[in-house]
Amino acid sequence: MEFLYEYGLFTAKAATLVVALLLAVGGIIGLASRQKADKGELEIHSVSERLDELTQHAKQMILSKDEWKQQEKALKKQKKQEQKKNKSDPDEPKPNLFVVDFKGSMDAHEVDSLREEVTAILCIAKPQDEVLVRLESGGGVVHGYGLAASQLQRLRDADIKLTVAVDKVAASGGYMMACVADTVIASKFAIIGSIGVIAQLPNFNKLLKKHDIDWEQHTAGEFKRTLTVFGENNEAGRQKFREELEEVHKLFKGFVQQHRSELELDKVATGEYWYGVQALELKLVDALQTSDDFLLKANQDKKIFQVKYSRKKNLMEKLGKAASLAIESSIGRWWQKSQHPL
Repeated sequence: MEFLYEYGLFTAKAATLVVALLLAVGGIIGLASRQKADKGELEIHSVSERLDELTQHAKQMILSKDEWKQQEKALKKQKKQEQKKNKSDPDEPKPNLFVVDFKGSMDAHEVDSLREEVTAILCIAKPQDEVLVRLESGGGVVHGYGLAASQLQRLRDADIKLTVAVDKVAASGGYMMACVADTVIASKFAIIGSIGVIAQLPNFNKLLKKHDIDWEQHTAGEFKRTLTVFGENNEAGRQKFREELEEVHKLFKGFVQQHRSELELDKVATGEYWYGVQALELKLVDALQTSDDFLLKANQDKKIFQVKYSRKKNLMEKLGKAASLAIESSIGRWWQKSQHPL
């Protein structure tokens, strides 16, 4: 009887804990579902101030006290001269350079932030201002990178000078974005190009047949589905699929040619990629330079600002990890107590 009593008590505790956890998780999900649509936050930081502070700190570290005092005097004098110039000629302030980072994934979901950043720049930019996009992407889905390239085209259409810097890679959809720019710069070993289209998928039809599993797929329209993962593919479907790839490749090549007419398209649109030095010879890029050197030089006569749009995390994202850890910890404590009841 004592065993049955302890077993019943153990079961009751377990059931109570499970119900409590389900209610807690349900409450979190319900609260998150009532939350308004996610909103993002636009951030603009001065890159010039950071570079100036870095320069001054480095000088202070290597100069003697007397040399540093002279440096400080010279810096104060320079600032006064700039302030005086701005007062006497307020209509000609330093032009701005807006910096945007784009590190693209396969589905190019980063375009959601890019469109907000571009819109913000278009709202405040003056004709003499410029934009630098630090681009890093190996490409991905056509429609995603097509939209990303169109966002950069908005800057060109507004007559704002656009430079794209490729420090690591701009391939396939990444190069589709890069070629929109007035100027493309790249580091010596950056991967550039891959003007081609690829699609691949497994087929499990033979495996299903081996285990006597039927697979049915019904479509309206001969080529609603050309190739399938589970059904039996035929040569007509394969041929149509290849034709669709060729059509996308044709559109890709036309887009690149439109923005970089000097390219020998038959030579570079083979799906191959090249390193920066080779890309310069092939005219895929305009200069060999890192984004860091570009910014250091630009800081001499421009005010540089980083523009970043960040999506705020919703309640589920904020509490999700904390809730999972709490549940994990509670289950652990419950398990220990159930093994050694008081």
